[in-house]
Amino acid sequence: MPPGGDDPVVDALSNVRTVKLLATSDLHVSYQDNRDVVEAIAPPDPSDWLIIAGDIAEKFSSVEWTLKTLRPKFGRVIWSPGNHELWTTKDDENQARGEVRYKQLVELCRSLDVITPEDPYVTFPGPKGPVTVCPLFLGYDYSFRPHGATDVKSALAIAHEAGVVCTDEYFLHPDPYPSREAWCEARVRETEERLAQVQGPTVLINHYPLVRDPTFVLRYPEFALWCGTTLTADWHRRFNAVEMVYGHLHIPRTTHYDGVRFDEVSLGYPREWKPRGTTQVKLHDVLRES
Repeated sequence: MPPGGDDPVVDALSNVRTVKLLATSDLHVSYQDNRDVVEAIAPPDPSDWLIIAGDIAEKFSSVEWTLKTLRPKFGRVIWSPGNHELWTTKDDENQARGEVRYKQLVELCRSLDVITPEDPYVTFPGPKGPVTVCPLFLGYDYSFRPHGATDVKSALAIAHEAGVVCTDEYFLHPDPYPSREAWCEARVRETEERLAQVQGPTVLINHYPLVRDPTFVLRYPEFALWCGTTLTADWHRRFNAVEMVYGHLHIPRTTHYDGVRFDEVSLGYPREWKPRGTTQVKLHDVLRES
């Protein structure tokens, strides 16, 4: 042992850093202020992983720019789509719609070595042991209905009367499915089969929360119609989640349901994050000690 009793082996082990699993969402880089913030993102260590839980941008080229900007900075990047990536707007050079657009986004991610919901789930060496990181793409089916609604038609009528209508109704096309509900049902069925094969603890990632409860704080409760599906209400229990990561609501916070931590990790629009005094993305530390 060296003079002074120092043990170099113990010192080396104590200096080993645990890789972090970080997360953000709703970067909305069509806003220049948000693009500036994204350019400034830097992990504590280049070996850290990054989750992006959807809503990077509406234009295909903006999604590509963001992923090209962030991928080299992290050990791995994992993406779940939001509703904005699936929009087909008139000013986007890429006019692909629905499932075709989603598949093109998946191929873009794969070309940049970004993990998608269509790829094998990956294992992260968590601080309490390995966890399976599961990016999901599920959609919504209008089942988070306002009081008084008995079906999708009446729920949408109540929302329209209240003047609360998500822009998805104009830009998010379900092709080749007959409706967004049908696309959601197909995605839920397919994803459920995959998750049933996973052994051990998981981190579940989806743009929308898997339970309705987080939507109860929305300023306009009718907007919950576009925020998920009741079909996933027990998934955090059934599929051994230690944490559920989501965005979409632009209300970053931590809640717990059945002992499982749910984290909303969105940046949001400049009018939302600027009053909070932030000048950079606060990357959420997934699997942190509560």
